[in-house]
Amino acid sequence: MSDRNKETNSPPEQLTESRTAWSWMPSSVAGFFVTAGGLAQFTGRFFTNLFKPPFEWQETLNQLYQLGVRSLSLVGLSGFIIGLVLTLQARPTMVEFGAEFYIPAMVSFSIIREIGPVLTAMICAGKVGSGIGAELSSMKVTEQLDAMAVSGVNAFNYTVVTRVLATTLMVPILVFYADGIGLIGAWVGMNLEGDMTMRLFMQKVVAATDFPDIFSSLFKSVLFGFAIGIVGCYKGYNAQGGTAGVGLAANSAVVAASFLIFIMDLVAVQITHLIFY
Repeated sequence: MSDRNKETNSPPEQLTESRTAWSWMPSSVAGFFVTAGGLAQFTGRFFTNLFKPPFEWQETLNQLYQLGVRSLSLVGLSGFIIGLVLTLQARPTMVEFGAEFYIPAMVSFSIIREIGPVLTAMICAGKVGSGIGAELSSMKVTEQLDAMAVSGVNAFNYTVVTRVLATTLMVPILVFYADGIGLIGAWVGMNLEGDMTMRLFMQKVVAATDFPDIFSSLFKSVLFGFAIGIVGCYKGYNAQGGTAGVGLAANSAVVAASFLIFIMDLVAVQITHLIFY
């Protein structure tokens, strides 16, 4: 074995095959397709293990608390500020055209259908996705995952399935929570320069909200939650390079999850339009 092969700890035929398969492509493009293929395979493994015992219910509940409940304050504060700022920004223009009456409808449509889901998902990608990536990568480089396998624990079910389920379930809840807090912020914004009761404001919001708006928000939220969980787990579960790999896994989990959120948002909008319009 040559010195080059010794340094990479890979058999000669594996190195040759890898260079031959991707030599015609730029390294960044090749890395993208390798990551996409690995993520697809990882997702398939998740669905294979999802209904395979043992079911780690206790760990799933723990992750629901860790990933969901502990994000309430940040999500709520962000939602309130967005609702407040959106109203303050829109109010002068709406007043100029004599359309102040339609501000609650405009704000509710914007928050419930688009801003709430995307903003909450991006916050969760930064907070939850990076946390999952860092936690699993540290378990990987310190060989805790191998220790689980040796002790008879299904490491994939315990670490991956529980976390992906937790993000898939909690992100939609956080989205509706952020929507509600955002609408309260919008009502506060309305009353900074005007006078509208909470009851009248919410009546206008309810009158302007249809089932497609709720469905679109829920549908996108489920997709976003799944993407955040599966990407964070994939990056952490496949981390390499010791302690340096922990930071790299956390950072790449945020970047990849954010990219997927925007792509899924585009696809979800098209699907919603096909169904309801």
